[in-house]
Amino acid sequence: MPRLPKMTPDKLAPAQAKLYETITGGVRFKSTPGLDMMEPDGTLRGPFNAWLHTPETGEAAQALGVKLRFENSLSGPERETAILTVARHWRSQYEWWAHEQIALKEGMTPEQIAELKAGTGPSGSPALAAIRSFVAELMETGDVSDATYDATHAFTGDRGMADLVTLAGYYAMISANLNVFRVDVPEGETPPFAD
Repeated sequence: MPRLPKMTPDKLAPAQAKLYETITGGVRFKSTPGLDMMEPDGTLRGPFNAWLHTPETGEAAQALGVKLRFENSLSGPERETAILTVARHWRSQYEWWAHEQIALKEGMTPEQIAELKAGTGPSGSPALAAIRSFVAELMETGDVSDATYDATHAFTGDRGMADLVTLAGYYAMISANLNVFRVDVPEGETPPFAD
């Protein structure tokens, strides 16, 4: 049961309505056809409903998310490997559900995604395996060893490392939001993590 009331479009204050339009009219909604981020009544799924409760912070959070997802130096599979690794660590049902679909659209295989869910691999891609190891260690310890850093840096370079650390931190924030506010997968979908 969600902890925050759902914000329907007809009940939004002006600042909330502006944020709603920014989110629904932006690249997120346009880039993921088939991934329904809106309820039939117009309320937003994922972290977006919570952001409507605090539109000034929500605007900053959504803008950073757009930069990290669509304007960084990591490839789609690299980005989604990092996000899914964060979602696995937090056992964030909605985050995994949404980004598993995005990862498939970015060219990742079901086998690679299954390995990530198991906390291994993904096999067949040293770059993705290094990113998974990096993000898993960061989530578990709050830091990474020199060996882990160097192994990942070999694939991403300096800018990629800056993007990767910020991306992991951002999706940890998103996962915390989703977990605390009890945002679950849409009705009829199977939660990826058993209780």
